[in-house]
Amino acid sequence: MSRFVRSALLTVIFMIFTSGAYAGDNIDITIDAKVETLGNGLKVILVEDHSVPVISYQTFFRVGARNERPGITGISHFLEHMMFNGADKYGPKEFDAVLEANGGYSNAFTSDDMTAYYEDISSDGLELCVDLDSDRMKSLTLDPKYVVSEMDVVKEERRLRIDNSVQGQMWEDLDALAFKAHPYKWPVIGWMSDLEAIDRDDCVEYFRTYYAPNNAILIVAGDFDTKEALRLIHEYYDDIPAQEPPAPVRTVEPEQMGERRGIVNKKAELPAVFIAYHTPAIGSEDVYVLDVLQKILTGGNSSRLYRELVREREAAISVTTSFPWRVDPYLFEFNVKMKPGHETAEAEEAIYAALADIAENGVTEEELARAKNVLEADFVRSMQTVNGRATKIGRYEILFGDYTEITRVPGRYRAVTGDEIKAVAGKYFNN
Repeated sequence: MSRFVRSALLTVIFMIFTSGAYAGDNIDITIDAKVETLGNGLKVILVEDHSVPVISYQTFFRVGARNERPGITGISHFLEHMMFNGADKYGPKEFDAVLEANGGYSNAFTSDDMTAYYEDISSDGLELCVDLDSDRMKSLTLDPKYVVSEMDVVKEERRLRIDNSVQGQMWEDLDALAFKAHPYKWPVIGWMSDLEAIDRDDCVEYFRTYYAPNNAILIVAGDFDTKEALRLIHEYYDDIPAQEPPAPVRTVEPEQMGERRGIVNKKAELPAVFIAYHTPAIGSEDVYVLDVLQKILTGGNSSRLYRELVREREAAISVTTSFPWRVDPYLFEFNVKMKPGHETAEAEEAIYAALADIAENGVTEEELARAKNVLEADFVRSMQTVNGRATKIGRYEILFGDYTEITRVPGRYRAVTGDEIKAVAGKYFNN
């Protein structure tokens, strides 16, 4: 097919293919945690760290866009907003006001597989966090007035991040093209028609099902006493009832039989191309090999594709890859922004050639060592704050069902071989 860029139009090509430490030091991760599951099913993970007088208080729920259905897409992200809009004890907008008055900070995020909330505060704020979070888990009000006003905020967020964003539109269309059946095909923020139709009854039912204590993990990391923390958690959470466990996500994406290609015309200054390949779920050992390959391809100015497309050919402004870990099989994605006068076909050619070369000839020892060192260093840095440790624990509990997988990751990166890189390139990146 022909590829071209006309004046003021961005041509975006989407493609999805089916698949069949520092400086080499050995860094070991250990986590000294107290774990207890309450009678209502709430899993509590406590990690004492008295190095600085702060705590991070985080609640992860096993719910995200993956758990939605047509008609209520975006409801997980919407409930993230509503969790700050009033419960029995702390009314609308009081959560942040009270927390910030005591020197704390809060935030939240929603993804395909999880929704998480966190508060960072000085050590003496532990009981306040327990009180605030148990209140909204127990008695979120979902006031109809705030359901309407907050949905207007979410719709405006969608307009800003997707409808009026070249990059946002590209990501949304890529997922919709990549998946025919699996719920990863819709955006976390939801389709606009669903956002316009979701009502309070939908929210009440969704909250009851997915925001129950038996669908949550509570992580506290930092400067506190474990025995006192458990006492407070029991006091505030024990009377929150468990709910019937949510139904599992059963849909399996059918095998893709060939290339899928889409073109989106959008007003923009420069052309760009996204290319994606199907990859395995988090349980596969191949995810660590793919992480290493990602760094070899686009991890920094000396990486293969950056060196070729940006520095040598001077054809692109940027070239990046994305390989987000997911509960179910997801995608390895390439994103290239071209320079004026260069067409997206040039980026396609370079990407396919690089992948084919690695599948046939492998990578150098220098490339392999550098990629593993960068991954290990990044991993260790992500664990250096109490917030980072708590977040990592929550993510791994959702993804693996076992946060102790954290301790095995650096060793798995170290163990990746050149032969494995070569084999994985041939396995997943077949054109």
